[in-house]
Amino acid sequence: MELRHLRYFIAVAAHGSFNRAAEVLHLTQPALSRQVKDLEEELGVSLLVRGQNTVKLTESGHLFCEEAREVIARANEAVQRVRGEARNETLRLGYAPSIIAGIMSGVLERFLSTTPRVRIELMDLSSREINELADEGRLDLVISPGISITKGISEFQWTELHRLQPVLIMPVTHPLAKLKRIPPMRLRDLPLIGLARGNYPEYVPHVRGLLKSFGVSPRFVSLVNDGLSTLFTELEAHRAAAILTEGIISIMPRTLVTRPFAPVLHSTAVMIGISALRPNRHAETFSRMLLEEARRRQK
Repeated sequence: MELRHLRYFIAVAAHGSFNRAAEVLHLTQPALSRQVKDLEEELGVSLLVRGQNTVKLTESGHLFCEEAREVIARANEAVQRVRGEARNETLRLGYAPSIIAGIMSGVLERFLSTTPRVRIELMDLSSREINELADEGRLDLVISPGISITKGISEFQWTELHRLQPVLIMPVTHPLAKLKRIPPMRLRDLPLIGLARGNYPEYVPHVRGLLKSFGVSPRFVSLVNDGLSTLFTELEAHRAAAILTEGIISIMPRTLVTRPFAPVLHSTAVMIGISALRPNRHAETFSRMLLEEARRRQK
């Protein structure tokens, strides 16, 4: 069994299509199909259920895919050791701080204590930057809101970390800060600060979708493109409000407060993505630790 056969199979499984995987691997579709068929014949089991334009993993396929990723990761590690690079192993992690605030620090400490030779490159990124770097193969692990994930990084395999509720954030002096819960109808004609399309293309459409069923169209007086610190400043300058998720609470200044909505708005899924084509065993470990910490906090 050759490693390239494992890589080909992982690519097809990740994309759910021979055509898309062939494009990524720079192979013809018939050649890729033949290679995967050879692998199935060697194993003596069917790994894929083939449809007209898509494929799905069989039960054996799911099991073998997990094992194949581990084999590829170990092979990559062996290459690093031979080249004398094991001491400089790197885990490249792109994330939005507001969605994992309170979780990251403990997991990071635990990870570094168990894998001291691994250097972590933590990148605080906008949703656009996360998608671009992941698509270019420059991230091993991604933590992103599900609404931000684009088709460009479909080769990543995704697992839900947790869900966050939308909240209204505003200065302590804002009139709505006196309320314990915010009826969505109170947002009609309310001045709002939001995130601009350049770095956060999903934000405005998402907020509009959240409020549509209440007959409310958000009135944005300012959209910021360079992150949360600027948004915080804009909130105080305009004495306005913003719709974010509850993860923001631990990183916002004390001059701002949050209030939940009643009735509640749809929650946002926070997803962990691991590259399937460029597996990194440390990404698997870090992901598992994040999931364990998220579950512990939910108890």
